[in-house]
Amino acid sequence: MRSKVKRLAATSVAIVTAATVLAGCSGSSGSGSGADGDTLTLWTHNAGNAAEYKVVQQIVDDFNASQGKYKVKIQAFPQGSYNDAVVAAASAKKLPCILDADGPNVPNWAWGGYLAPLDMSGSETAVADQLPSTVGTYDDKLYAFGHYDVALTMFARKSVLQAHNIRIPTIDKPWTSDEFTSALAALKASGQFEQPLEMGTGGSGEWWPYAYSPQLQSFGGDLVDRSDYKSAKGVLDGPEAVAWATWFRSLVTNGYMAQKSGTSPNDDFLNGKSAIEWDGSWDAAKNAEKLGDDLAILPPVDLGQGPKIGGASWQWGMSATCSNKAGAQEYLKFSRKTQYFVDFAKATGTIPATAAASAQISGYQPGGPYEVFTQEARKFAVVRPVTPAYPYISSVFEKTAKDILAGADPKKTLSQAADQIDSNLKSNNYYAN
Repeated sequence: MRSKVKRLAATSVAIVTAATVLAGCSGSSGSGSGADGDTLTLWTHNAGNAAEYKVVQQIVDDFNASQGKYKVKIQAFPQGSYNDAVVAAASAKKLPCILDADGPNVPNWAWGGYLAPLDMSGSETAVADQLPSTVGTYDDKLYAFGHYDVALTMFARKSVLQAHNIRIPTIDKPWTSDEFTSALAALKASGQFEQPLEMGTGGSGEWWPYAYSPQLQSFGGDLVDRSDYKSAKGVLDGPEAVAWATWFRSLVTNGYMAQKSGTSPNDDFLNGKSAIEWDGSWDAAKNAEKLGDDLAILPPVDLGQGPKIGGASWQWGMSATCSNKAGAQEYLKFSRKTQYFVDFAKATGTIPATAAASAQISGYQPGGPYEVFTQEARKFAVVRPVTPAYPYISSVFEKTAKDILAGADPKKTLSQAADQIDSNLKSNNYYAN
């Protein structure tokens, strides 16, 4: 499931895929007429994800069978080529009527004219009842919604923590920065673990801002000043951000964490190579199956300004060029049945976006072992900056964080990153509408 938060990288395969799709498009609307009524094309990133794709197919089949006015047809892409296909299609004004989007990209796609605002009134599930991180808005308008989210958390073995006299933290009383440092020092000194902490530093793309900018925010910094989204100065390179960068690098220099983790960080944790893993809710069931009652699901550390985790995953929207917006919105409303929220969460091992769906999923009901993820999503989630500039900000942060882990000067490196982001904001007229 870590692929859920990976940046959609540009590749030669993506260019070929996008060109093929555009060549096969019959028009710019994403819809056409036929014997079965108006056909609405739906794009999804789930070509390589059989479980999630199966749910999408079921919703489409159910919708098509429920009425005769519209017919939805699926076009699926591998996640790695999806973003490029959307950008190419948008440039040619050949987007489909219905498409999914990674949550952090929604503001950029709305600002860029890819997406149209949605009216989901009258659907079975009210948008207001969803986890806030599963609703995609821009300029005070609804552009997308998701059926699920994921939560970052820490996993450990209760027996390991107890053997080293380390307090097991709770949602109401997470570890402080000092407690966390002391725990890592004790685990390192035991000689049982070469690096006691596994934080997935071998990942790439969107994993970096998703996994590590919440820690920056817990220190009191941020990726950009959210008061007006016009500058990163002072928040990405201020004292709090420098303190975060210094701490982040110290995890490597103290031998607590690898500068670049292996290809299977969760397997390394399960095999006992590390004692504490910074990972996502998507691995909870796998960890519980292996460790049983010994599994400890821990909240994020309070590094000074409260625990923080990232928020927002894949969401559904409607293209601005869709010529049959009524039909597209009918499908999107249909997809909001509680049963589909349940089906998506079960298929993906994720947090259901509504309380009604949670009540129907084993482990997520009140008092269940995975209810902690819903609590974390509600209490600690910080959506990535709601600005069209986010894709650029994300790429700058990834490079900056990697440079810091490699030993670059924290203050100088963060200052350069803030300057790069400010230059991008200024050159794009601060992404004004």
